[in-house]
Amino acid sequence: MYLVRRIFKMKPGMARKGAEIIYKMGKQYENAGQRTPCRTYITGNTVPGPLHTVYMDWIEEALKNPYRKDNPKIPSVKGEVSLWGQLSPMLEETWIEFYEMYVPD
Repeated sequence: MYLVRRIFKMKPGMARKGAEIIYKMGKQYENAGQRTPCRTYITGNTVPGPLHTVYMDWIEEALKNPYRKDNPKIPSVKGEVSLWGQLSPMLEETWIEFYEMYVPD
């Protein structure tokens, strides 16, 4: 099993607004069947950690290519800006980390 963590470095003052959008993105992935339940959390304002940073993580049984043909699509609404489109102007950078979870024998 793997813990997958996506990190979003936001522009100053945008962490909470970004977290709101990132939380909605996680729910979209869950509802589409692409991910297990996601957690969204923030550091740098009221708790120690890097400033203006939002995290989303989830557990995966196996690491799979997100572009595979059997990966469910997230429905889009014509004329509506995607959540990524809303997030992009607030974002400085994003990256993803992978951790193998320890499971005792």
